[in-house]
Amino acid sequence: MTATDPADLNFFFTDTELDESSTLKIVDDSLSGMDDGELYLEAVTAESFTFDDGRLKAATYESNQGFGLRSVLGESTGYAHASELSTSALRRAGDTVSAIRTGQSGTMAVAPPRTNRKIYTEADPLGGIAFDAKVRLLSDIDAYARSRDDRVQQVSASLMGSWKAVEIIRAGGERLRDIRPLVRLNVSVVMADGERMEVGYEGTGGREGYGLLFDQDHWQGQVEEAIRQAEVNLRSVDAPAGEMTVVLGPGWPGVLLHEAVGHGLEGDFNRKKTSAFSGLMGQRVAAPGVTVVDDGTLDDRRGSLTIDDEGTPTERTVLIEDGILKGYMQDRLNARLMNMAPTGNGRRQSFEHSPMPRMTNTFMLAGDKDPADILASVDDGLYAVNFGGGQVDITSGKFVFSCTEAYRVRGGKIEEPVKGATLIGNGPDVLTKVSMIGNDLKLDRGVGTCGKGGQQVPAGVGQPTLRVDGLTVGGTAS
Repeated sequence: MTATDPADLNFFFTDTELDESSTLKIVDDSLSGMDDGELYLEAVTAESFTFDDGRLKAATYESNQGFGLRSVLGESTGYAHASELSTSALRRAGDTVSAIRTGQSGTMAVAPPRTNRKIYTEADPLGGIAFDAKVRLLSDIDAYARSRDDRVQQVSASLMGSWKAVEIIRAGGERLRDIRPLVRLNVSVVMADGERMEVGYEGTGGREGYGLLFDQDHWQGQVEEAIRQAEVNLRSVDAPAGEMTVVLGPGWPGVLLHEAVGHGLEGDFNRKKTSAFSGLMGQRVAAPGVTVVDDGTLDDRRGSLTIDDEGTPTERTVLIEDGILKGYMQDRLNARLMNMAPTGNGRRQSFEHSPMPRMTNTFMLAGDKDPADILASVDDGLYAVNFGGGQVDITSGKFVFSCTEAYRVRGGKIEEPVKGATLIGNGPDVLTKVSMIGNDLKLDRGVGTCGKGGQQVPAGVGQPTLRVDGLTVGGTAS
């Protein structure tokens, strides 16, 4: 099930049991007297390949479709979904979501503006490249990694691609459409030195076809980076513990910003006053020079969307400007209840889920400091280059993040790599401790997935090199 133009999405009616005129009437009837709502139609094809221990371990392909019908009245939401695209299933869903009306009546919110903007290819990444070629790519990655260093003991590589078509129908018959490709390539190596074994990882992807991932220079660069990380980890020593100056590297370390700060700037948490940033609009929440934006309009980025899952065009939303809280990320429901404008951040995992405010590509803008000067300014501290998992409490802003690549810094020089380092702090507090901002803004390589409320969506992060003073480091050194 593919298409090359959003205008060709008539298969939702020509290739299913949905009747077009009946669908429009059911949507009108179900949303009559409501404040908002929509019918969300979705068709997805996806595949994945996993190569491990020198052979193909798994290959999957799936194709599914369905709808979600939502009604909104005040703070109440009615939601029904089905994988059966039929008029009878939609009619049953309409009866369900209409139940929140119960004698009340609202005024339908103004529909989202339309857009002809295209920020990613509409090509189906699953077509055009044969099954054998995809397996051969992973086999070549395995062979190349083993040829680069005889300490490589294990290689794992995975390739994933998906194509999603969505159509959003509102009361009155307005229809908004989008086609969303997504690809990703992951490489992981295990290296051994004597009895010690360590792992290195690199991934890349975005909203595009497979083309770049099959470029030899590109995938070989991924392998080299995974080997480099594993080799660094083999040389690492136990991390120190205590409060110290921490320099965060550019790019993927922005995941700390995403978790520790980004979620707290989503509209629902602030409307419910459960965020550490609640009630602080217009106040200083970060050091001067700190500007954080969420931008869903970047070409081909993993977190980008032409329109969000309510039909609102995405935009560049300034969240913090020069340390001052300027805005929140909003879906339509929370924006209406907070008397604010939607920002194109209404996202859902699939047709089975109701939308909520979520990040797209969230990052801190560059400053004016040379990264070398930032490192040179540190007498004794930590340089954190890559991160693994972490935990965050949205209400308090407290977080714990593990470093997968970090180094001691002494006398302004990068010295031995360390293992077992964790960064512990409070999101809003960390922003006030940023003392130097690099001129080297970098976005991640396109591997981020964000979880919230049981839903997973692709997202992007980024930042320049940052110096943070007085951050607590948890370590393993005795």
